Amino acid sequence: MAHAQARRGRDLCVIGVRTLWRTVGDGEFFCPECGGDRNYRRRTGRRRIVVLGLPVLPRGPVAPVVECAACGGRFGTEALDHPTTTRFSAMLRDAVHTVALAVLAAGGTDSPAVRQAAVGAVRAAGFTECGEEQLLEIVEALAADTGRLPGAAAYDAATAAAAGTAGPGGRDIGRDGLDPCGTALAIELHEALEPLAPHLAPTGRESILLQGARIAVADGPYRPAERAVLETVGRALMICPDDTARLMAAIRAPF
Repeated sequence: MAHAQARRGRDLCVIGVRTLWRTVGDGEFFCPECGGDRNYRRRTGRRRIVVLGLPVLPRGPVAPVVECAACGGRFGTEALDHPTTTRFSAMLRDAVHTVALAVLAAGGTDSPAVRQAAVGAVRAAGFTECGEEQLLEIVEALAADTGRLPGAAAYDAATAAAAGTAGPGGRDIGRDGLDPCGTALAIELHEALEPLAPHLAPTGRESILLQGARIAVADGPYRPAERAVLETVGRALMICPDDTARLMAAIRAPF
């Protein structure tokens, strides 16, 4: 009763400003107030002068808001930039998968230790049914798809020859015939990692790089092609070059 009386008192104020809201969309988002995935309503509003509870004169629009259907909190539309928990998990899983494939493409798939390290990282990220056969099939498909991963970036001919991965003209093409630092491969990594990076703490970004580094050194020291891929991963994750080099140096070959 007291609540109803208070509400009527507000409605019957002599003069004031009220915002009239209109719902223009809905969906699911990560609510900062609830701390989880919730349904939302996207709303636009216009302010009006009210006299005795009746809107009379317009005062212009207000910025659109996102209103949580659970807690009723209103937030700026930038709240929709934060991925939902479900989407974030998928982005993280895809990021680790892409890094593992890139390292395999650069360093080769001959070593059982490398294959096992890649499978372990991908499974831990969420692809629990993934096996060596599936990863090898994807790497082979990428090698055959010249429109995606192979690029044209050149390495030092002597370095590539010493690593046993020199292609035509001395270019380092990796063990499976993929140019590890080509433009298309860099695009693949940036597309998977850049949208994720702003939502990760520094330790989270470093963890993804370190997983790639562990795959690379599973069969011995870094090859030039593997270093190039991991440096690209570091840039896509917004890790400075010095920190990338430090993290890579911290991961040693097991023998």
